[in-house]
Amino acid sequence: MRDLNYELKKLCFRNSDGSFATQYARERILSQIADQLHEMGFRDMRATSLKPKHVVALVERWKAESLSAGTIKNRMTELRWWAEKVAKQGVVAKRNEAYGIARRQYVTNVSQSRELTTGDLAKVTDPYTHLSLRLQAAFGLRREESIKIRPQWADQGDRLVLQASWTKGGREREIPIRTAEQRQVLEQAKELAGKGSLIPKIMNYAGQLQRFKAQCAQADIHKVHGHRHHYAQERYRDLTGRTSPAQGGLKSKELNAEQRIADREAREIITAELGHGRASVTAVYLSR
Repeated sequence: MRDLNYELKKLCFRNSDGSFATQYARERILSQIADQLHEMGFRDMRATSLKPKHVVALVERWKAESLSAGTIKNRMTELRWWAEKVAKQGVVAKRNEAYGIARRQYVTNVSQSRELTTGDLAKVTDPYTHLSLRLQAAFGLRREESIKIRPQWADQGDRLVLQASWTKGGREREIPIRTAEQRQVLEQAKELAGKGSLIPKIMNYAGQLQRFKAQCAQADIHKVHGHRHHYAQERYRDLTGRTSPAQGGLKSKELNAEQRIADREAREIITAELGHGRASVTAVYLSR
């Protein structure tokens, strides 16, 4: 396992072709894959040892763990990268369907919005988790972003700026500060964090993440990603004056020409604020 982990890290270092955040995410996924191969009995592997049987075993394990199709596909991407870099592209099938991996389901037509309530927050005793949750709700942040954020640096007056190292895929982005509620929670976060992040000085990210999870479980707060859904749906209402399809509003095929233009523009804005690369992904949050 140690040899494989070491070789995969060297492979990532020698073939760095993206941002630091992208490289870090790749190393983390490949390290996890190396650990899992070792746990399944594939010992003394090297980077060039990758075979079809290893890919099949990994996919079966991930399915047994009930991982989402999106998570499995992300891992398959890194497996293909590994195979390509050691000139063994044929080891991993080109299509995920060959392994029975379901297509990523973007549109559910059911709202997954979750509103953060004062009752929820009253059960959270850790002030850092408390403010991370409020930032998620106010700005549509991902969990990792809401923990790693350095509020004093991020506050650029009329907008919140997220560094690439805090975000998924290493995409720096800006979110407008539009409301008194957003300003209030940001000021409170700045006061608590000082010049640092919403990770206490005595802890690292992994430790605070575990505390965050424990605090949410204790407060019976589940599916915190729903706070991003709520942000997206409220933002859609602000931008279009209409309820989103996910909340029972008009579907795309029911819109007139003027409404279609407003719908498209709103989705593009929300896509950027949520940190996605394609407007089609907002259908997860808004439906169509």
